[in-house]
Amino acid sequence: MELIKVSFEKKMILRNLMELYQYDMSLFEDNSENDVNEYGLFDYKYLDHYWTEEGRFPFFIMESGKLAGFVLVREIADSESPKVSVAEFFILRKYRERGMGKEVAHKVFEMFKGNWSVSWLEKNLPAKAFWTKVIMEYSNGNYSESLQAGNPSLEFIS
Repeated sequence: MELIKVSFEKKMILRNLMELYQYDMSLFEDNSENDVNEYGLFDYKYLDHYWTEEGRFPFFIMESGKLAGFVLVREIADSESPKVSVAEFFILRKYRERGMGKEVAHKVFEMFKGNWSVSWLEKNLPAKAFWTKVIMEYSNGNYSESLQAGNPSLEFIS
């Protein structure tokens, strides 16, 4: 498994993968803001920000030369202290349950040393189980629970 930074020229590929991700996530979202538009697309509204704003880092997850998903990392300016966050995290279903998610998460934590905050939608119980297990293992249980923008979050230092 390797992480490849997504170039501006490859943005459309990420946009396509984002549609699959948002389809999966729609199961856990109630609001109509996350419905498809008149073209049948979810159209992730923050995608362009990854090439126009500082502190945003898009990566493809590759497995044996094939696209296996993506991870979007962003820095959050906080009044207390800046934090790094996993904004979005997606692994194609055929690559799940192989330990790839944990490997990707650990690699990203090592790439961006410092204070971390990882959140998920409250109804997304698989994400809660995944992040709790991964962060507990990575941090040796040295993390705290909080809320970020109303969502459950785990905070730790990498």
